Amino acid sequence: MAFHDILYDVRDGIGVITLNRPAYRNAQSYRMLDEIDQAFDLARADEAVRVVLVRGAGGVFSTGHDLGTPEGMEYRKALGAKPGIQTYDQFKKYNLDLLIRWRNFPKPTVAMVEGYCIYAGWMLAACMDVVFASEDAEFLGGFVEYNSIPWDIGVRRAKELCFESRFISAAEAAQYGFVNRVLPKADLERETFAWAGRVAENSPEALRMAKIQMNKAQDAQGFTQALEDSLGDYCAMMWMPGGEMRVEGVRRLLTVDLAVRGRKGERFGLEAPAKAAE
Repeated sequence: MAFHDILYDVRDGIGVITLNRPAYRNAQSYRMLDEIDQAFDLARADEAVRVVLVRGAGGVFSTGHDLGTPEGMEYRKALGAKPGIQTYDQFKKYNLDLLIRWRNFPKPTVAMVEGYCIYAGWMLAACMDVVFASEDAEFLGGFVEYNSIPWDIGVRRAKELCFESRFISAAEAAQYGFVNRVLPKADLERETFAWAGRVAENSPEALRMAKIQMNKAQDAQGFTQALEDSLGDYCAMMWMPGGEMRVEGVRRLLTVDLAVRGRKGERFGLEAPAKAAE
């Protein structure tokens, strides 16, 4: 199968999906999301594949949604969704349904994160079973369509981060429970593949049943229903008449801009990095 926005190969029982839009820092177009889903289908059908690993090309996991690249908009337009319920169904498919499908994929999954992991990047990593990250990885979560963040890091921590809009380091992400292991950049690939290789040695039946039981435990607490409900709230916010997020060109970028300014020390109570180091 020919892919444009991803790469897919199989190594020693590991299906490897690589987000491959480095020029756009692996921003997730609808075509990329369709191709990720197709790669998961290939991995599902291949009995030799015991584990799926998702990574990004060019030293970046993903900077989030594709908000308007020419090829991204062309592909979206070609899908032909009419205004109204068709557009809503399309939006829900690419921002919730596919992610829930990948979360419930019948084989273990691992995200290998380096560089930026922003918004939709967080969403993609979050629906994997395990997250390994390099020491230089930076994570930015927020009120997003697949809003697993309260489940990923706990309600109080989620409120703190989403209210403020700030990047967290890989070490913080591990401390909060989102990342399983933080590794030196030079060791990330070797150690992540080694872990996946050890998992691939296990019984497929044991792996499947363990995953089912753990996902059921989350769902007994309302995980999937909460995500479904949250999408409705997200849509209400984004299309709220007169709301700040409704202003053209501002929508999602407002909160990201705050996080970037925070990294530069340009927000209330923060010093610029150079000044803080003096």
